[in-house]
Amino acid sequence: MAYALGSEPRGAAPPVAELKIVVAGGFGVGKTTMVASVSEIDPLMTEEVLTYAGRNIDDLTGVAEKTTTTVAMDFGRITFDEPPRPMILFLFGTPGQERFWFAWPDLSYGAVGAVVLADTRRLEDSFAAVSYFEQLKTPFVVAVNEFDNACRYPPTEVRQALGLGPEVPVLTCDVRDRTSAMTVLIRLVEHSLRHRHLTYGALA
Repeated sequence: MAYALGSEPRGAAPPVAELKIVVAGGFGVGKTTMVASVSEIDPLMTEEVLTYAGRNIDDLTGVAEKTTTTVAMDFGRITFDEPPRPMILFLFGTPGQERFWFAWPDLSYGAVGAVVLADTRRLEDSFAAVSYFEQLKTPFVVAVNEFDNACRYPPTEVRQALGLGPEVPVLTCDVRDRTSAMTVLIRLVEHSLRHRHLTYGALA
């Protein structure tokens, strides 16, 4: 039986919170890599090989070495056992190419928050995900995935370039590194819970 926050029997361990998180962003920005690097289970991947036939559709600028693309979703899971609230995060990675954006509503349904990954070499590819979650009023953070050959910019410049408000956290990360990727997820959960408290607390 699940208990509301603060209503657990005295001495009982708090129930585990199960949260859905979306990992979004442009094509080749590192969504699949992030899900795979943090997942405690074998991640579900729906990757297909990029073909010569798609050369006029798939813009490989900055990611010429990329050979596969997500066509439906990525899925992973990570558990945080630390108090005060143990959590299980279910991670859903979205496809980045425009022709697969029809999957975004289903993947985003019920999510408490989203990570929008950004690549400074192709920053304009982040606008679609940013606009989408702004319209849904879903809390999100922007995490700049620092590729080895990409220019480094301070979060303030990234915020300005994307037209983000001061309430949106902007972070830097290396999604290949599990600790770095986990830090982004923790920051998102904190931001989402703060947003929900401010929104629903004002209505109480």
